[in-house]
Amino acid sequence: MIFKRVGDGRPYPDHGLSPKQWAAVPPRQIRLDELVTTKDTLQLAALLDEDSTFYGDLFAHVVEWNGELYLEDGLHRALRAALQQRHILHARVHTIEDRTT
Repeated sequence: MIFKRVGDGRPYPDHGLSPKQWAAVPPRQIRLDELVTTKDTLQLAALLDEDSTFYGDLFAHVVEWNGELYLEDGLHRALRAALQQRHILHARVHTIEDRTT
């Protein structure tokens, strides 16, 4: 198993982070098997493109909400890591506090 679960959509509230705000979040290591995806499809071109991060962030974006880690951006990076037999992904993790309590 590569991921904890394959999801379809973002179950957490909108965080409203801009790319500049994401860039301010320091990256950390995350195990692939702790991640829940927010997309259930992948564009193969993004997986195979060596320059896929040329215009984007070098690190995946993960949202921590209600004890779960959701892979919001970087599915192709995570799959590339898995194909290279790596179990760790460097990602920026933003935590959303539970607003229901």
